[in-house]
Amino acid sequence: MAPIIEGRSNEREGIVISETAYVKRNYSLTGPENQRAQDRGIASAEWYATPIPRKRMKELMQRRNLPAIRDTLLWFALMIGSGILAYYAWGTWWAIPAFLLYGILYSSPADSRWHECGHGTAFKTSWMNEVVYQMASFMSLRPATPWRWSHARHHTDTIIVGRDPEIAQPRPPIWRIILMDFLRLYAGPRDIKRMFLHSFGIIDKEEKDYIPPSEFRKTFWESRFYLLIFAGVVFACIYTVSILPAMFVILPSFYGAFLLLVFGMTQHLGLKEDVLDHRLNTRTVYMNPIFRYLYWNMNYHVEHHMFPMVPYHALPALHEEMKRDCPPARRSLWEAYKEVISALLKQGKDPSYTIVKPLPATAQPYNYGPTITGDNRRVQ
Repeated sequence: MAPIIEGRSNEREGIVISETAYVKRNYSLTGPENQRAQDRGIASAEWYATPIPRKRMKELMQRRNLPAIRDTLLWFALMIGSGILAYYAWGTWWAIPAFLLYGILYSSPADSRWHECGHGTAFKTSWMNEVVYQMASFMSLRPATPWRWSHARHHTDTIIVGRDPEIAQPRPPIWRIILMDFLRLYAGPRDIKRMFLHSFGIIDKEEKDYIPPSEFRKTFWESRFYLLIFAGVVFACIYTVSILPAMFVILPSFYGAFLLLVFGMTQHLGLKEDVLDHRLNTRTVYMNPIFRYLYWNMNYHVEHHMFPMVPYHALPALHEEMKRDCPPARRSLWEAYKEVISALLKQGKDPSYTIVKPLPATAQPYNYGPTITGDNRRVQ
């Protein structure tokens, strides 16, 4: 594949429209972009970090059990309460809003709890992180060990084409996949397929790029356990001659997933690829307290990516420390979506289109990292 020839940019009101001669890229981890990223020096590279006093950073990184225990117990209580309502509403029209509420409380918090506990920062006690991580991984239909390593790569090589397995959309975007994943009809079947393969001892080529061989055995047994639960749910449905058991386990991962995608699409879409500065490829969005609870403060996403060892409950405080060095946060989910959808529509016509927000006068310059010119010479 020919390289991307990077040219000049025009900056208008903080939005950069690249004048690049764009060649369609291969986003696979097994394609040529993987090696190209390594050759360019942007794979496993050093990222820009906002200067924060060491003493203050140590305070922000302190892990505590109480916030996560409180939030987890509240999550369970809300899920059980909505589940009881859904059970008694079954067979009536009230079941639709009742199960919608249950599905949202099942799926969206499971995704954020999977994420934070995977970092090992939600609880101070390690086994608590692991218990919630394993449970939330199943509820999200994500094989626990592969996704732990996938997410580690995502943080190491955030939106580096050919390296990051969690790039939500290529350029140009594939709208069919976006629409399908409002009910997790693309990512869900893909992960279930991988569970079946894992249960038979098969790891696909992309997964082999980021899962260490020493973790294969654990991967296989986790997927076998997941499939055993699937079989139990199917048996319960057959035994009761009802789909009701699956409405409480497995199916909520699909019908309750839309809020998960609503949150997730704000994280990186429309922003820069192949840079070494999270201020360029990640977006922070202000959200209301309910959404912040469901999302476990992952709306502070620039902050999380720059300092992933800061627990979720300290991200608002970290945001205050970093504001002077970052582009302004999007003021609402609606404002973020106007930016995201506009960018995706423009990338459909011009895949080189990229949003770059102006920095405050107090900020350090962006770190774009090394680039490649048309003759493949590295320039800084």
